[in-house]
Amino acid sequence: MSEPPEPTSTSWGTPRVPFPDHVPVAVVGGGQAGLSMSWYLRRHGVAHVVLERDTVGHEWADARWDSFCLVTPNWQCRLPGMPYRGDDPDGFMVRDEIVAYVRGYAASFDPPVLEHTPVQELAPGPEGGFVLSTPAGRLSAGQVVLATGGYHRPVVPGWADRLPARIAQVHSSAYRNPQQLPAGDVLVVGTGQSGAQIAEDLHLAGRTVHLAVGRAPRIARFYRGRDMVAWLHDMGHYDVPVERHRDGEAARLGTNHYVTGRDGGRDIDLRAFAREGMRLYGRLTGLESGVLRFADDLAANLDAADRVSENAKDLVDRYLEAAGIAAPAEPRYRPVWAPGAGHPTALGVDRIAAVVWSTGFRSDWSWVRVPAFDGRGYPTHTRGVTSVPGLSVLGLPWLHTWGSGRFSGIARDAEHLAAHIATQIAAAAHPALAAAG
Repeated sequence: MSEPPEPTSTSWGTPRVPFPDHVPVAVVGGGQAGLSMSWYLRRHGVAHVVLERDTVGHEWADARWDSFCLVTPNWQCRLPGMPYRGDDPDGFMVRDEIVAYVRGYAASFDPPVLEHTPVQELAPGPEGGFVLSTPAGRLSAGQVVLATGGYHRPVVPGWADRLPARIAQVHSSAYRNPQQLPAGDVLVVGTGQSGAQIAEDLHLAGRTVHLAVGRAPRIARFYRGRDMVAWLHDMGHYDVPVERHRDGEAARLGTNHYVTGRDGGRDIDLRAFAREGMRLYGRLTGLESGVLRFADDLAANLDAADRVSENAKDLVDRYLEAAGIAAPAEPRYRPVWAPGAGHPTALGVDRIAAVVWSTGFRSDWSWVRVPAFDGRGYPTHTRGVTSVPGLSVLGLPWLHTWGSGRFSGIARDAEHLAAHIATQIAAAAHPALAAAG
């Protein structure tokens, strides 16, 4: 097995290798997942290359709004070989700090990254393995790790193009700040993490916000003297395998709880926003004759989100009691606002100047020409090892545990897959020893 050629420098300070004809392992994606895989492959002595379509850390730099920050505490940032080392472990890194962390991580161990090298097609090799096609040429690889995440294409309703042309429309991935949008009321659609935080960003800037509230759950930022993440960590929730989740693999399709790390962290209470003047509606269902229509489910959605938050507090209470841990008592949440009878379920398009679509993403694996996907287009895998020999996935939500799609769980997943890949490569190189072992 030959070592990668001597590197040359890139714009962010880490080395890159010349474009190879063949590598034992090709890692597709140079974000935190791909970099973590590279760290462990190097530790195992496995030659490889990381193919990044843009630049290292570009998703954090280019697809997050100006006030973006983590919703998990800094101490949960534990990339292999480089856990968070700053002076604010209980704080929440803002966008530029996250970019610096990821790019600093890459610079710390010189991974063999080829930036500006998108993989256009991954296909089976004529004699086994895989062939990856890129603008720079084709290369073969014995093994491939797909570390591109699962959020590939922004989702916007098909009827969005029927909105008047004067209304500015942006997906949450293209939202940057309130000044980006024209003067006037703004409709934010969706209350996952992005939608709730963007609605808050606009609300704090003094904009009149109309918010279509979906079924996303929420969670308290702090409870009984600590961040809820810390309690959940101590209780082992981030270590529970998806197979033991009450919803099983369906957990992978769930929406993350909304909360924020802004200004040191706090709850996102949509009811409090409504009391302060934000207009809340149920789920957006469509457009009819210049009127946006919403489901009559606002009260149910708010109640369901509160119920999830309170159930999490119940878990903490039981844990503290069972473990004999002393913690300050805290009164439970009481709703500060509720929609009354006849709450509006319609909004004229003449009342809004912009729409922010916080409606999520769709996976797009169309460039992967191997049969590794189920009927929904999701990779069939067991802890990242797919049904196609030699093909692995990394960085997906609930790949193995709740922490899998976060900074907190990437290292464990990458370590597991790198060991599996190293074993497979060794077995192929020494079949007799593998058979005897």
